Formats: sequence, structure tokens, C-alpha cells
Amino acid sequence: MYRILKVQHLSEKNWLMEIEAPYITRRCQPGQFLIVRTGEMGERIPLTICDYDREKETVTIVFQVVGVSTARLSELKEGECLTDIVGPLGRPSDFVNEDPEELRKMHYLFVCGGVGIAPVYPQVKWLSRHGVKCDVIMAARSRDLIFYEEQMRSVAENVFITTDDGSYGMKGVGTDMVRKLVSEEGRHYDRCVAIGPVIMMKFTSLCTKELGIPTVVSMNPIMIDGTGMCGACRIVVDGKVKFACVDGPEFDGHLVDYDLAMKRARQYKEEETAAMHEYEEHHCGCCDRKEAA
Repeated sequence: MYRILKVQHLSEKNWLMEIEAPYITRRCQPGQFLIVRTGEMGERIPLTICDYDREKETVTIVFQVVGVSTARLSELKEGECLTDIVGPLGRPSDFVNEDPEELRKMHYLFVCGGVGIAPVYPQVKWLSRHGVKCDVIMAARSRDLIFYEEQMRSVAENVFITTDDGSYGMKGVGTDMVRKLVSEEGRHYDRCVAIGPVIMMKFTSLCTKELGIPTVVSMNPIMIDGTGMCGACRIVVDGKVKFACVDGPEFDGHLVDYDLAMKRARQYKEEETAAMHEYEEHHCGCCDRKEAA
């Protein structure tokens, strides 16, 4: 069992949990993920590591309630335990194994949207500690969906925010800010990392390809089983079949077949929606009201 030390409602359907996990924190690196399970019959939920503290032996995850399993996860309280966690899984970000001296010559640009903010944070934190300059673009539909801003500003050189409705930062999407920084302000970036919804990563990659910036994306949004056995996260990269969970989750953003990836991401949508409706009906109190009437 893994004890939950902290639960925080970040925004709308986004939640943060800090979990006691000594064996995981000894080995985890930026870019990796965990498989979390609640209950003996619970579904396996792949979640990217948001942060980790080797001294406190804790790992932090951020997740969005999108189905029954994540809804049940959000109901857990501080002091309760997860049934089990498997990890760290996946390959660490490439820069972890690169020459630190060469890295310090580079300037990174991170573009993150939605819960993609969570996996970007440990990467920027790691690079910052190794003396690498990082600018971060945080994109969301509206101000209330932006989270971890203070933490991100503490490790990034610059943080730029965009919102679809203009309620905070610049009105627009992440690619609007990318073009503004590069084309209008003349900033130079050696590498871009984009993490968020697949559609966001697609258009960010199209933008950075046009601007000549090598780009890495994380395909964790389409993972299900997390071990390469189910085949649901099968994608095509540069014409070759890869599995996001075991070959990634990070890939060259200019070589990913995003249309296939988006199709994969929708393959269980009907089943997930039906299960969520049934779950909500049993948790809305309707049955109790009917019995009382």
C-alpha cells in the first residue's frame, strides 16, 4: 500500500496527490510515468510523474478526472492508501543522459497545455538545476485552468501564459506565443518540448518544424496498460510502429503520425462515456431521493 500524504484540488477536474513511495523515488527521472491502481479490481491508470523528492521519499502526480477510475482516485483522502503503484516506467527524457556541458549551451522552449503542465515541471526543474536555460509557455482555455504557475516560475527563466478566452496572459493558443517569441521578438531556441493534448502537440510540432526548432513530444495521453501488452498506444513514428509506453513516451515531434494517434486516443471513448454516466448516476443521490419519496 502507498499512503497518500497530500491531496489538492488544482482546478476544475485537475487534482494533485503526493504519495509515499520510497522505492520509486530512488530511481525515477524526468519524463517517466507510473501505473496507479485503486482497489483490487481497479483499472490501471498511467500517470506521468509531476515531481519527486528523494529525501522525503515522495512522488507527486497530477491527474484529470476523465473517467470512472480517475473519479474514484479523486475521492481518496489524505492518510488513505493506493492499492499499488508500478514504476518508474518508460524511458527518461533524452537530456538526462546527455553531456551536461553541451546541455548548458542550449536554450529550451517548453510548450505545455492542460495537465501537460505537470510532466513539464520536473523536466524544467532538472534542467534548471543543471544550469540549462528554459522558457515555458503554459496554455489553457481560461485562467482557472492554469496551475503550478508559481512552481514553474521558480525553475524557469521565463514563463509565458496564454488563454483561449484572454482571461489571463496573452489571448490565444500556445503556438501563437511560439511565433511571437521567435518571429516577432527574435528569440532563439535549440530545442522545444511540447506536452499536452495530442491536437496541441500536433500543431505545436507543425509550427516548430516551420521555424526549424527540433521538437520532442510526449505521447502519454494515449497510454492505457503501460507495459506494451495491450497495443492500444501503438503509434507510427517516421513510418515505423512504436509503443508509447515502452519505446517512449517521448518521440521526435516532427515524425509522429498525429492523426493515427488521435484516432487511438478516441478508440474507447464510447465505453468510457457510458461507464462515467453510470458512475455519476450512482453518486448523484438520485436513488436515495427516490427511496425517500
